[in-house]
Parts: sequence; structure tokens; C-alpha cells
Amino acid sequence: MYFYTSILVLALLLFIPVSKIIWVMSVRRLQKRFDKPLNEEQIKGQQRRAQVIALIVTFLFSWLFNLQLLGSPHG
Repeated sequence: MYFYTSILVLALLLFIPVSKIIWVMSVRRLQKRFDKPLNEEQIKGQQRRAQVIALIVTFLFSWLFNLQLLGSPHG
């Protein structure tokens, strides 16, 4: 139970900073590509995209980190 709880806690702690980093990088990339500021709809779309990517990345990282640190949850 400790293994899965620690995965969840670490993923939750990392989610906000990672999603903001991904979002900022994505918005800057699109602004550079279009050579103009993005509208509100495009910014919200990039934010949703960043949150989905961050959810996957933080959960996967958290699982691998805890697997390395604590070992297999099943012995």
C-alpha cells in the first residue's frame, strides 16, 4: 500500500510545475511558429494539452522512481 501511495503523492506534487513548464514551452513554440501572440482559445487548448502530457509524464516518472527506490511492490 505504501508503494502506491508514494506514487500518487509524488505524481501530485510534480503535476503543477511540470504542466506549467510544458505549457510555457508549447505556447512559446507556437508563438514563434505563427510569429504573433496566441488568442485565448489557443492558449486554453495548449493548457489542456500540457495537463494531459504532464499527467502521463509525472505518473510514469513517479512509478519508475518508486520502483527503483523501494523495489517491486509484490516482493
